[in-house]
Amino acid sequence: MGFLVRIAKPLALLGDFAVAQVADLGNFALFSAQMVRWVFTDFTRWRLLRPQLYEVGFRSLPVILFTGAFVGMVLALQSYFQFEAMGRASWSGAVINLSVIKELGPVLAGVMLAGRVGGALAAGLGTMKVTEQIDALRALGADPIRHLVVPRFLACFLLIPFLTIYCDFVGILGGYLVTWNYGVDAYEYWMHSADVIENFDIFTGVLKSGFFGAAIALIACFKGFQSRQGAEGVGRAATEAFVVSFMAILILDFFIVMFLQALYDALWGRVSIFV
Repeated sequence: MGFLVRIAKPLALLGDFAVAQVADLGNFALFSAQMVRWVFTDFTRWRLLRPQLYEVGFRSLPVILFTGAFVGMVLALQSYFQFEAMGRASWSGAVINLSVIKELGPVLAGVMLAGRVGGALAAGLGTMKVTEQIDALRALGADPIRHLVVPRFLACFLLIPFLTIYCDFVGILGGYLVTWNYGVDAYEYWMHSADVIENFDIFTGVLKSGFFGAAIALIACFKGFQSRQGAEGVGRAATEAFVVSFMAILILDFFIVMFLQALYDALWGRVSIFV
């Protein structure tokens, strides 16, 4: 009997936590459904979308370019010596560029944007929630999701794929500069890369980044709308937005890659890069 009494409270706390998570997931689903309804039934005004395009796109470029360049250079530095030991240093370009385009570029760009863009969106909307600006919009008869969430969602969904392409480009360039510094023949480097990388690989990276952008925008805006009162509540909303967005990026990446790999195998079969 005493054992049952001791475990009753932890079980009750665990049950409360599970119920809260399910309720939070339901609220997120309703929030997303309302946002999607406005996306497909109402034209977003340019004056609302333009500031978000500038914030998400232009102001994120330095972070993306810095991240992409060093990802490519570090990957090249690690892989070159392995291929050199096998006598295939020129093949390092195929692995470096394929890794950047298919996986590292989209994922790391998404993670960096989750920290910069997602945190900023959650903090901005959380501040508006705390200062009752969102309630003021409702009192005026305006839908805050239409005016606040839809422009931010469209900016992330439309621009993050382009930012990923920039990240891929500077990552490929950074990797080439490192291998060129070690004396790898440029012609063979790019020839092997062109032989291995297909249009489907580029499509995979860009498609994933679109899903990442949508997830970052939805999660960050939802956390901002759910922010608690006070500076601590806004800070916690921004932190939760980044953490949940990071987890969502990894989960989406796994399932998208699994689906696209199965689709590729069904259409063309598996091909080895070393022949």
